[in-house]
Amino acid sequence: NPKRTRFRKQHRGRMKGISYRGNRICFGRYALQALEPAWITSRQIEAGRRAMTRNARRGGKISVTVRPTETRMGSGK
Repeated sequence: NPKRTRFRKQHRGRMKGISYRGNRICFGRYALQALEPAWITSRQIEAGRRAMTRNARRGGKISVTVRPTETRMGSGK
């Protein structure tokens, strides 16, 4: 019915299946992989980065390409 098409609320849906795009390693040689489809929060990204820096001692380079939403653009301040 065309009366109801404008501004209808959408269901959130769910993730399923295997991702075929964006699943190659672009930076470095190792990467974290999610074992099941789910939304990843900024706190989870930061916790993963901290755990990797703790284990990769002696100045190993860890590149996180996705920033948490609360951080400023660029250098900040």
